[in-house]
Amino acid sequence: MDERLPAHPVEREVGMEFYASSSDGIDGRIRERDEDFRVREIEDFDTQPVDADPDDYPHLVLRATLRGWDTNDFARRLSDAMGASRERVSWAGTKDKRAVTTQLFSVMKADPDALPEIRDAEIEVVGRAGRSIEFGDLAGNAFEIRVRDADPGGVEAITGELREFGGASIGVPNYFGQQRFGSRRPVTHRVGIAVARGDWRGAVVEYLGNPRDAEPDDTRAARGYVDDTGDWQGALERFPRKLGFERSMLHRLVEDGAQDEEDFRAALEAVPTNLQRLFVNAAQSYLFNRIVSERLDRGLPFDRAVAGDVVCFADADAPEGFTRPDMGRTQRVTEKRVETVNRHGERGRAFVTAPLVGTATELGEGEPGEIERDVLSREGIEPADFDLPGEFGSTGTRRAILVTTDLAIGRDPLTFDFSLPSGSYATVLLREYLKCDPRDLG
Repeated sequence: MDERLPAHPVEREVGMEFYASSSDGIDGRIRERDEDFRVREIEDFDTQPVDADPDDYPHLVLRATLRGWDTNDFARRLSDAMGASRERVSWAGTKDKRAVTTQLFSVMKADPDALPEIRDAEIEVVGRAGRSIEFGDLAGNAFEIRVRDADPGGVEAITGELREFGGASIGVPNYFGQQRFGSRRPVTHRVGIAVARGDWRGAVVEYLGNPRDAEPDDTRAARGYVDDTGDWQGALERFPRKLGFERSMLHRLVEDGAQDEEDFRAALEAVPTNLQRLFVNAAQSYLFNRIVSERLDRGLPFDRAVAGDVVCFADADAPEGFTRPDMGRTQRVTEKRVETVNRHGERGRAFVTAPLVGTATELGEGEPGEIERDVLSREGIEPADFDLPGEFGSTGTRRAILVTTDLAIGRDPLTFDFSLPSGSYATVLLREYLKCDPRDLG
């Protein structure tokens, strides 16, 4: 069994137990300035010319380069400036605020001659489309990230370890990064685990309680009051008005009386549907991270399959020169098929996966399946537990356990240039180099 370097305690809280590399980190800081973190979408969305018939192609597609903008805030500003409702603006992926980002937006029934001027935003017309851009309508993201005040002496050693781990290219475990769970207060997965167990009261308390040191004094006091008393009216009086989701839950608890599990479920349903889904998605992500960590701890390969693994194959529709997994094409690996599958893997055509557990999940066999079952057993979870009402239910899917990239490192200044498929996290690569508190990567 390989000896693995333990991760930062905050990362272990969300299932990221180890680093793939064992060399000391280079320290340093990112995001001191917006331009230190640049991300550009690798586009995978077909458009027609801007003069195409607007009746057939009613969605105007724009490319925006933003500095210091949260994606949701920019969408609201764009809709206001173009005289459109917020519901008519769509995009493929949410980007970080403390960054310079380039991404596509679509605006339904917008005039291409009426592009607004918006602070810290460069906007150009790309064309028209017959439908709106939707979440996931991109192949991936290209990053250019500067690290300040680092000790670059350890870069080569870490790079060599990650190249060995990836099999040829630079490779890291395809963990869900800290942002998935909340960088300052990672509790969404704990809420989701409680939901999957049918513990609706426990889920509510996980979300309302659990004060963290990074929070303001009044917020910590209100959460502590929940943990100590369970007095919902008193908590409502104490929670700051800026915590709208928490207050929505508390209002429902006070109105319904909080007598049984159905009342606590109703309280969770008082928050927006996307947050309800996030709770369950975060639980699935946490379980995935735990499974990946256990595989690391046992020394099983990530760039090659072993008997019992479930692999997926490359997406034939990916943009030219870009490889990404297709979770619609999976296969269980038998002893007889290991060599054949691994030949496909060497050519970038097959990827070892682990489950994002849901009702339709078929677990692996052999040692990979044993890992999956052990993790679920320790958490008190079964795939059938995700047969849940409304937005909480999930059939599940699978996800590649390894993400590889062609990494270019500039020395003066120290800069990391690389691309990742959509759904993979830049910070999961950077953490291998900096080995710092993950909240300093956010």
